[in-house]
Amino acid sequence: MNKTKDIFITGFALFSMFFGAGNLILPPFLGYQAGEAWLLVTIGFVITAVIIPILGIVAHAKLQGTMYDFGKKVSPIFSIIYCFIVYGICLLLPGPRTASVTHEMAIAPFFNSSSLLTSTIYFILVFIFVMNRSKVLDLLGKYLTPIIIVILMAIIGIAIFSSAGVVQPTQFSTPIVDGILEGYQTFDAIAAMVVGAVLIISINLRNSSPAAEKQKLIFKSGLLAGFGLFIIYTGLILIGSLHNSEFPDDVSRSALLLGLGNKTLGASGAGLLSILIALACFTTAVGIVTGTADYVKGLFNNSKTVYTITAIIGSLMGIVMGQFDVKYIIDVAIPALMFIYPITIILILLNVIPEKWASALVFRGVVITAFIFSIPDFLKILMPSENLDRIIGTIPLGPYNLGWIIPSLFMFIILNMYRHFNPSSVS
Repeated sequence: MNKTKDIFITGFALFSMFFGAGNLILPPFLGYQAGEAWLLVTIGFVITAVIIPILGIVAHAKLQGTMYDFGKKVSPIFSIIYCFIVYGICLLLPGPRTASVTHEMAIAPFFNSSSLLTSTIYFILVFIFVMNRSKVLDLLGKYLTPIIIVILMAIIGIAIFSSAGVVQPTQFSTPIVDGILEGYQTFDAIAAMVVGAVLIISINLRNSSPAAEKQKLIFKSGLLAGFGLFIIYTGLILIGSLHNSEFPDDVSRSALLLGLGNKTLGASGAGLLSILIALACFTTAVGIVTGTADYVKGLFNNSKTVYTITAIIGSLMGIVMGQFDVKYIIDVAIPALMFIYPITIILILLNVIPEKWASALVFRGVVITAFIFSIPDFLKILMPSENLDRIIGTIPLGPYNLGWIIPSLFMFIILNMYRHFNPSSVS
């Protein structure tokens, strides 16, 4: 019974870590755009927003370490650089996005104030909480998530049975691919790397069971959290699709979620949802800045000064980026995600599979391949050109922004065949 209780407690904690409020605005809009193809879009979205992140937690359970351990087989220098890039992206994009979501959902509908004022006050408060760690955040996280889930399930349930019955055609030519790429925007695979270590440390502090038992606990908890994410994401995509004829073509992600809340729960229910999401956004931002400051502090002999400086820099970056609207931040994130997500997915998958298939040589070869073949997708967004399009057109899945998949798989197979026939020459 205690084991079952531990699974549910850990699974719920893990779900809360992934359940970033910013992610809530993505699925309804994806469904809105998908229209009748909502199921295909959901399949793609679940791959990168649920399955890969949960595999990231499974990898953490296997490694029993930190994010650094994911890439150390490539090289220690690579792993340090990768960690810095990931934390930098978190400070520049998903962290500030929480302030932007807060402004659009909880401030702008009620107050005529600027987004710069919102982001400034927001990240001043974030800095105060980061410098004065408080149990208040734990309490907010403990009670906020269940309330938000209940409200969202109410919105989903009512919206399913109250749709207009007219679903507009899909805006996507490749729904599954579009779902996969939109899943990047949740940052959940990156979150798995960042928060997984926190989960491991928490379990080790309160659980003295053998490592194998802890791995089973994390695996089962991961499945439970993944199922919860799947239900919420699928429900939000579905209602976005069912009600897509009721919103204008230029509706924003935040306005769509607020509109669905108004249609199902009325203005008061939607207002409560806005406030809860704003609070949940705040806990996410504090977690990102705290986690980054902790990591940098660890590199400098646990210096409190370094922790403070990192927290200041993170908060200032949040103020600057958080003043922009959600759409702008999402658009800015695309090049960075095209660059870092393929490498992140490869590191997660290589750390999940058995050791005999994941030697240091395989790690290096596959990660380098994924990096090289993700460059065209990165450049296409920054510097589009016909020559680049021709190059991308020659790469399998290249036109779909997934040109790194087949070459990485091919390299994985080739290097394992080489290792099989030359076992003494490979580490």
